[in-house]
Amino acid sequence: MRESALRLLRCPNCRGELEVLAERERAADGHIMEGELGCKKGCRFEIVRGVPRLLPQGVASESVETAARFGAEWQTWDHLGTYDEEWFRNWLDPVGPADFADKTVFEGGCGKGRHTIIAAKWGVRDIVSVDLGVAAWVAFEHTRALENVHVVQADLCHPPVARGSFDLAFSVGVLHHLPEPRKGFDALAQAVRRGGRLAIWVYGLESNEWIVRWVNPVREKMTARMPPKLLYWLSLPPSAALAAYVRLYKSDALAARLPYAAYMKRLAEIPLREVHSIVFDQLVTPIAYYLPEAEVRSWFNGGRFDDVQIAWHNQNSWRGCAVVRT
Repeated sequence: MRESALRLLRCPNCRGELEVLAERERAADGHIMEGELGCKKGCRFEIVRGVPRLLPQGVASESVETAARFGAEWQTWDHLGTYDEEWFRNWLDPVGPADFADKTVFEGGCGKGRHTIIAAKWGVRDIVSVDLGVAAWVAFEHTRALENVHVVQADLCHPPVARGSFDLAFSVGVLHHLPEPRKGFDALAQAVRRGGRLAIWVYGLESNEWIVRWVNPVREKMTARMPPKLLYWLSLPPSAALAAYVRLYKSDALAARLPYAAYMKRLAEIPLREVHSIVFDQLVTPIAYYLPEAEVRSWFNGGRFDDVQIAWHNQNSWRGCAVVRT
């Protein structure tokens, strides 16, 4: 971590300011690689391999397990795809590059850092990106050369930042994997200043009822309990079958008669390796909520937001954005 991150970070327990208590190793690029942070109330946090571990007291065990499973995924699929920016734009639309330029940004759940890098490319002043699992170290290695990026191991539901201190906060594909998605959403919103923007993307229930009925029980009882290496190989054959099937969607005439046309046409554009990572992603997690429109809309109610925009994305998910009023 760079010491410049301290102006943005806070103790996840008391929200007090942090300082460097010990510096045991500093890299040539300026990162403190090993050390210790602390607040005035006596909380202590280690810096390990360049990443501050700002974990609050009493992190939910379900969250830790989910983060560990995804950490195994991002260590396996640690590459960055050429299509990442296009997908990122679609997940956040109408929020786009202009909303990131020269802004202070909070990312709730960064995985391997693919969206973090895009945000940096779009000209953020600073971005704090958190992840609960070992994926934080993958993201750190991908972004350590970017002076405006600060990767932290932290719990999205107890973000280690001051309330109302960011111009923009976003979370792509994370809230639906939390034990309490609404709690994560509220924590994300609280990080945004008045007049700032919030953007999310989550799985939708509508048109995915068959997944909830047939795939979720298999995932919960079997695949989410498998060793990740075993699941990697077991998920490869269905991934290859899916990669072959989505080629049908390259024909507009066929795509018009087949389900999930918008989403499958996008899958048809990416290589087998990426399809495999998506299938693995669906099967590895202990928690995956498919959220109905009414629930997602309820998050934006209560008079806290202006200019609320919620859209049905690819006919299988929900994206939403708003301006924070209070």
